[in-house]
Amino acid sequence: MKTHVKALVVGGGAVGTSIAYHLAKAGWDDVVLLERDELTSGSTWHAAGLLPLFNMSYATTHIHKYSVDFYKKLEAETGLNAGFSVVGNLRMAQTQDRMDEYMLYAATAETCDVPYEHLLADDIKARWPLIRTNDLKGAIYHPTDGYINPADVTMAMAKGARQRGVVIERKWQVDGYHWTGDHWDVTCTKMAEKGGNLVATDEQIVVHAEHVVTATGNHAQRTANLLGIKIPAIPVEHQFIVMDQDPALVEWRKNNPEHPVIRDADAQSYVREERGGWILGVYEQNAPARFEYGVPDSFRADLFQLNLERIEEQYAAMIHRVPSCEDCGLKDDFNGPICYTPDGNPLVGPAPGRRNMWLAEGFSFGITAAGGTGYYLAQMMVEGEAEIDMASLDPKRYGAWMTTEYAARKNEECYSHVYVLHYPDEEREACRPLKTAPSYDRMKARGAQFGQVNGWERPNYFGPLDAPSSFDHDTRSFRRGGWWQYAHDEAKAVREGVGMVDATAFTKHKLRGPGATAFLDWFTCNKLPRVGRINLTYALTSHGTTRTEYTIVRLAEDTYYLVSAGAWQAYDSDYLAQAMNDNVGRFGPMWLDDCTGQHGVFALAGPKSRDVLKSLLSDADPETALSNKRFPWLSGKRLELGMCPTNAIRVAYTGELGWELHHPMEMQNYLFDQLMEAGEPQGLKLVGARAQNWLRQEKSYRAFGTELGRDATPLEAGLNRFVDLQKDFYGKDRMVETGVRSMCVTLLIDGPDDADPWGREALYDRETRVGRLTSGGYSVAFGKSIGMGYVSPDRASPGTKLQVKMQNKLWDAVVTEDSPYDPKNETIREDG
Repeated sequence: MKTHVKALVVGGGAVGTSIAYHLAKAGWDDVVLLERDELTSGSTWHAAGLLPLFNMSYATTHIHKYSVDFYKKLEAETGLNAGFSVVGNLRMAQTQDRMDEYMLYAATAETCDVPYEHLLADDIKARWPLIRTNDLKGAIYHPTDGYINPADVTMAMAKGARQRGVVIERKWQVDGYHWTGDHWDVTCTKMAEKGGNLVATDEQIVVHAEHVVTATGNHAQRTANLLGIKIPAIPVEHQFIVMDQDPALVEWRKNNPEHPVIRDADAQSYVREERGGWILGVYEQNAPARFEYGVPDSFRADLFQLNLERIEEQYAAMIHRVPSCEDCGLKDDFNGPICYTPDGNPLVGPAPGRRNMWLAEGFSFGITAAGGTGYYLAQMMVEGEAEIDMASLDPKRYGAWMTTEYAARKNEECYSHVYVLHYPDEEREACRPLKTAPSYDRMKARGAQFGQVNGWERPNYFGPLDAPSSFDHDTRSFRRGGWWQYAHDEAKAVREGVGMVDATAFTKHKLRGPGATAFLDWFTCNKLPRVGRINLTYALTSHGTTRTEYTIVRLAEDTYYLVSAGAWQAYDSDYLAQAMNDNVGRFGPMWLDDCTGQHGVFALAGPKSRDVLKSLLSDADPETALSNKRFPWLSGKRLELGMCPTNAIRVAYTGELGWELHHPMEMQNYLFDQLMEAGEPQGLKLVGARAQNWLRQEKSYRAFGTELGRDATPLEAGLNRFVDLQKDFYGKDRMVETGVRSMCVTLLIDGPDDADPWGREALYDRETRVGRLTSGGYSVAFGKSIGMGYVSPDRASPGTKLQVKMQNKLWDAVVTEDSPYDPKNETIREDG
């Protein structure tokens, strides 16, 4: 076996073989794939092979679409039939809520060029008479979808990889990883058959690999232990049954093509044809996680005992939906492990804290995602970035706080939610609350309805004080949910009076040392602030796209306080630390501290915010302490509010006069009580994240993960004023070379009376699709829906009339000037 390679891929399932294939196709001619058993012996062999073409995730939809297109071409290249049956995928709806969900699905599908049709119940019955339709509202149909033979497509990709020079070695198990400083030494042990088991022999080798990719499926926990990291990929039991022939289906097929895959989401099941019979697969409640601490050595291509009692309701629902199957016997059954993650998306990208170590783990829809994962991960490894933003799949979206117990319970929840209605305003309940700021109980007593971000409990809105515990769950909607009016009143309070947002979840770092200034000047694209001032700036990727947004507060000549998005703590910390360590020799000594948990943050905003702070301020002249002269906009200053020392920043994500109050976490309850008391005469209102999201769109403030990401440069995001082209910074040349392919714009929308966009909708110029929304909501300042998104540069001028696709209709929209609310920033700079 080769012992010096460019890339070593560990895992011979569909995902691993695709990665090896695409690395070779991308030009790496020294790739080896290791499989501890036989190819497809993990979850691949017992997968049902369905190809759900898209979901609510923009990145995952692109991955799935690439796979579907790629699999159709494999036979021509390899001579092996991948077993792809393009029969279509019929997602049926029993309720209007489900149809609303499909209309939002469809809007996302359009932005990724995924074809679909909306069908009424009569349309379904006319095409597929075996389906009972009298209780259906309709369906969404994907004609290019279908199912595939998992083993066949894996073998086809393996052959294609070999044809491109990849070496595939079976019966080799990885037992150790060691980073030498410029490559990985990977200890591998030869495995052998013994009494039906796979056992380690005494034969060992060390493979020296510049890059390693792990695609170890159910063995992800073993991989995590070998690497010394946490990987929240743990399998959950998944059951499906194969029925004997259905005479009615056999008769129908004499004159008709194969039946489409039937997804009865409201019955938590899918059904497809199988040799004149049916396969029924379910996503039921209470399916247990397995192998939390690793797969037993004795478990190979094995299954668990079937638990038919757990799927009785789904079986009965299938008989209801396809009555002709009632007398079909049970031909075969499967109950096997399928890996999940807490949010259902796979973990694809660099391993946290490791160099040239890449993860491709946690695939609950591994066959569908395999082709696209190989393609986009190969782009990241070979070219430095993928053509789509892969941040939503990055393994570092889960920080060091993530535990085995958390992953197992959340993965069980995720499995049971596959066919639960996915409201855009949903917040899942498992493993909560976990990370709470000290004022959590105080806010909860005042009606806070919480969401979770990076494990933190963060108020989404403040509902009625007497609301039952199920209030938030019961009032969710694809339209304006029960929270809408509360968010509306909160947003209005900020615009007209004063509101306070808990922003404790912000990611916070301190960077100090002789090399800090030169490093940050190179690492970010804007000018660095003077001491006591702040700047908004961006760290770029090697391709000149946006990697991280920072608010930088300069505390001293060589000391900086960096604030970034709360959801991306480990993602930002890892990138910053690696860049700093790589450049210590160039810029000088530096020290980085992640101080996220040390500082709470309250954001006070609104025309009366200065009055609230004045009444608490300890200062020789409190009347002038917060004036523009002593505390100008975009500056930072230490304030004593009562007995609480705060590092106050005069900036407001809502676009109003306001301050962020960064304070010692242990004093948060004291400060909260002081602010609430001082704010009572001014009508202070507690404000949640949803109202804040609306307000920032009125100011055209871009958000990381929506408008800002690794698929657009700061110039394309319209952030030219935060880019200093007179200096050199990382990613500058590629940013300039890329130019402006599309532009970020803000739109005011004349939408339906009962709904607002969610930020996933397609944008049209009459019959031509010209872009997509990345954010959406409601504007209290303009009394209509608002959104932000990307369009071609020729349609980015203020006044351009476009349409937004919502609820399967086009609604008029107009591109506004940037910051349609207070475009001159007069309010935020108001003196006093």
